[in-house]
Amino acid sequence: MEGRIIDVKDKKLYIEYNNSFEDKPTIVFLHDSLGSVQLWRDFPAKLAAATECNVLAYDRLGYGKSFPMPTHVRPVNYMELEADLLNDLLTELNITNAILFGHSDGGTIALIAAAKYPKRIKAVICEAGHIFVEDITLKGVYDAWEAYKTTNLPERLQKYHGDKVEMLFKAWTETWTRDDYRTWNIEYLLKDIICPLLFIQGEKDEYGTLDQLEKTVSQVSGNSEKYIIPEVGHTPHKEVQELVLERSVEFIVKNS
Repeated sequence: MEGRIIDVKDKKLYIEYNNSFEDKPTIVFLHDSLGSVQLWRDFPAKLAAATECNVLAYDRLGYGKSFPMPTHVRPVNYMELEADLLNDLLTELNITNAILFGHSDGGTIALIAAAKYPKRIKAVICEAGHIFVEDITLKGVYDAWEAYKTTNLPERLQKYHGDKVEMLFKAWTETWTRDDYRTWNIEYLLKDIICPLLFIQGEKDEYGTLDQLEKTVSQVSGNSEKYIIPEVGHTPHKEVQELVLERSVEFIVKNS
């Protein structure tokens, strides 16, 4: 897919969009807190081909090939604001039947968008998303912070984010470890999710317990399914791609 920069509410975002399947839903990929379009690798193309759906992947502001974020300081509700911007992007592209596939932060943004914009969101696949902050999440962030200081992680991230790495890494780690972020919680929104939901999580997710999954699927109003994968960590779509593809295809075909 060819990529381009699109202006959405004065934010310049990099997107890759293929809408060659007429009258079919668009699977929208929402990356994690250090992710980008490139880091999805071949997963979006495989899922789109297997379901004969259109596909949209984009870099949030400050990530990948999108323009930089103005500051690393984020408000507590930054993911709610990202869900609003996603809705603006879908409006700009005239996408009215989106199936959201979000990983980690992207999974959370997908849940919020489905709650706030139910007419536009047809279904959600949430992979390792968060609805509240846990001690294990903070430990994962602190471990990543240590790796950033002591390994070649900055250089590896630079390959995808260029000179924006330090800003986005600070934005992620400093927000999640701030005192005022400890009480962040989106459970109050879950009842407003009326579309079908598939929540995927690795049993050994180093950033969240299965409470994230259980409390989400039990509180949404629409049909919900859970897929817990044994011996798998925070990135099932990379660790066991075929399993995640198979379950995601089944879910999308049933709900599109």
